[in-house]
Amino acid sequence: MKKFEKIKAYLNELYPNASCALNFSTPYELLVAVMLSAQCTDKRVNIVTKDLFKIANTPQKMLKLGETKLKQIIHPCGFYNAKSKAIIETSADLINKFNGEVPKTLEELTTLRGVGRKTANVVIANAYGGQTIAVDTHVHRVSKRLGLASENSTPYECEMSLLKIVPYSERSLTHHQIILFGREICKAIRPKCEICKLKDICLFYKNRVKK
Repeated sequence: MKKFEKIKAYLNELYPNASCALNFSTPYELLVAVMLSAQCTDKRVNIVTKDLFKIANTPQKMLKLGETKLKQIIHPCGFYNAKSKAIIETSADLINKFNGEVPKTLEELTTLRGVGRKTANVVIANAYGGQTIAVDTHVHRVSKRLGLASENSTPYECEMSLLKIVPYSERSLTHHQIILFGREICKAIRPKCEICKLKDICLFYKNRVKK
């Protein structure tokens, strides 16, 4: 069995129905939630957005809320100064460039201030049903450890490597599966190698055993 096929079979076994853990009802809500999720758990983001989206769930309402009040609401998510500025600027961009609508393409999404490839890909996959792979810290770490991307790869290079390996129709699901695997088993600190069925093909485990 080829390496990816073995990895995919295990991920399907562990997380057959993996999906986005962020709560949202519109593309704009997802965009804001993803921006808040940097260096923050999805669980905490969902708690914060539950209140935030009651009063500001469109770009227009977000600008009306203002940066100062936004900071107060999103404070629990951390990095609230940078995040509030980015959300306000992105909301203004949406109104000025796209009539308040969240665009559907990577090229357009990444023209928004504060929106990079990872955030854009998450929106495309989860708000619009696109088949993409967003490379966050979990996806990047797991991909390098399992040899799906080179050890020195950048997030962009990792994304390109995965797009070559993962069948188009499976990209979005695989992305969510790798995230869960990275959170629960292949952790950054104290990974649970002892219970992982991929030890025999894991570069990280092989180097760990040698030490």
